[in-house]
Amino acid sequence: MVVTRAETPTFFAPLPYWSDQVNANVVQSEVEGGVYLRDLSPGTVLEVETMDWICTLVYCGEHEAWVSGHPEFCPEPVRVFVAGSTWGGSMLKQYFIGRGMHLELLQSAHRRILTAPVVEIRELRN
Repeated sequence: MVVTRAETPTFFAPLPYWSDQVNANVVQSEVEGGVYLRDLSPGTVLEVETMDWICTLVYCGEHEAWVSGHPEFCPEPVRVFVAGSTWGGSMLKQYFIGRGMHLELLQSAHRRILTAPVVEIRELRN
């Protein structure tokens, strides 16, 4: 199953106190789609493909997951905090994994991992 878009009750309305670029980024994240962690059950397994690697993410709940698949950062499963996704700057869409966005993970040693842009998100069945 391919995760097609985030399920949200309403669409984003541009905010007058945000720049046009920030508003455009938020709208684009709705168009590209993704998944909110709040919509996942513990034990859900996602395959997250970025522009340069593919990781397996096993959601544990409470914004934490086991992630593996990168030869340097996580060749074996590593417990991480899933902070959310960013457009490459400091603005973070919390607890969201979004296509076209960089996924931000925090390891227990406070090591920040910022991925290349996400290309695809797939739910893997057990």
